[in-house]
Amino acid sequence: MTWMISLFDKTGTMAQPWVDAGYDAVCVDLQHNGTITRDGIVYEQGDMLEWIPGRQIIEDGVAFVAAFPPCDHLAVSGARWFKGKGLGALASSVKLFERATFWAEWFGAPYLIENPVSTISSYWRKPDHIFHPWQYCGLCPDDEYTKKTCLWTGNGFVMPEPIHPDKVNPDDRIHKAPPSPERANIRSATPKGFAQAVFNANNTDRRAA
Repeated sequence: MTWMISLFDKTGTMAQPWVDAGYDAVCVDLQHNGTITRDGIVYEQGDMLEWIPGRQIIEDGVAFVAAFPPCDHLAVSGARWFKGKGLGALASSVKLFERATFWAEWFGAPYLIENPVSTISSYWRKPDHIFHPWQYCGLCPDDEYTKKTCLWTGNGFVMPEPIHPDKVNPDDRIHKAPPSPERANIRSATPKGFAQAVFNANNTDRRAA
């Protein structure tokens, strides 16, 4: 099993520890420009409603899957606007989340699907785990901030134990992010400390943990 797959992923943060340990990785997202390789990660432009994995991925096998479907029309933080968005927006977001769950299960590898506190808990099931980035700031000091994040997991996923200093003073930078074209990407960026902790806990080949 040589591949790490990360869906709806622009930054590649979750994939980087796997690549550093010798795995192959592909990050699929509409925001990528074509297909390029950077820092060992293949970034592939793809619409998850149509995307299918390449033959090489299927032949080599997948060690881990992460997915970050957009939460624009699902997050509870935006509940006051739900009615005005209409059924089309809701259906679109639920369908994208469904694609994440389909591929996560299809590959048969341990997986996580990340979203903030959202209505998916009502449409599907409650999350398996909830964390804040500051809980793993022992692996990345820059992650000392709050952002309640939910994970739906399966196929033997191991939730890493928190790793942080005895004293922490997390800030709320995510909630104070100013309006900008990149605001959604800033708010949804994967914490580096958590990404490393996930790798350490789920690297079954024990490569460079």
